[in-house]
Amino acid sequence: MERNIFGNPLISCCTDPPTGYFRDGLCRTISIDTGTHTVCAMVTQEFLDFSASRGNDLITAIPHWKFPGLKPGDKWCLCISRWLESEKAGKAPPIYLDATHEKTLKYASLELLQKYAVKKD
Repeated sequence: MERNIFGNPLISCCTDPPTGYFRDGLCRTISIDTGTHTVCAMVTQEFLDFSASRGNDLITAIPHWKFPGLKPGDKWCLCISRWLESEKAGKAPPIYLDATHEKTLKYASLELLQKYAVKKD
């Protein structure tokens, strides 16, 4: 069973559009996933622009991959390296902790991740 950063069962990040390395809604990874898609984020325009400036355009739709393109507020499994890069640049999007895979803790501290937790109503 896949676990989140708290050691609890990993919950789905998003299935519309389908996200994750496996496009099953879960931010889980395997050894051949060089991006380590483990962070469930609520993307912001600032992050989308930053990612595009680094060569990963998440805004433009790619129909043959069934990718509609993302807009601010969408949930998406991000690569931990891109998220950390955006954090250092002051452009990190908020994250859903319960849907962020425990492997993320190999790269970032729980305290750092908690600073970016999506605020609950």
